Amino acid sequence: QVQLVESGGGLVQPGGSLRLSCAASGRTVSSYPMAWFRQAPGKEREFVVAAWGTGGYTYYADSVKGRFTISRDNAKNTLYLQMNSLKPEDTAVYYCAARQGVGLRVTSQDYGYWGQGTQVTVSS
Repeated sequence: QVQLVESGGGLVQPGGSLRLSCAASGRTVSSYPMAWFRQAPGKEREFVVAAWGTGGYTYYADSVKGRFTISRDNAKNTLYLQMNSLKPEDTAVYYCAARQGVGLRVTSQDYGYWGQGTQVTVSS
């Protein structure tokens, strides 16, 4: 089993930055495809970005492309999401997810391991 714990959320002003972390335990996840999703109040869970493979394959939602960056530290078994130029519409609970297998996936149903989420609020 894989346990995922997110941290780093908080309140930030529009245009600001945050870095989310997702610490994995139970198994080494360096070979697992992983992703960030988010869910705003009253909305469905939304794909943000996915990463997979030693080749550094990534795929970003258009809404965050150029502003968010996914990375992983395999030595720490940790996934990160650097979020810059934040907007009020980025406000949501952000979830880290992992899946066994290969390839990038953008649908939440493809991921079997989830963290508890961390709240990000962008407001002045």
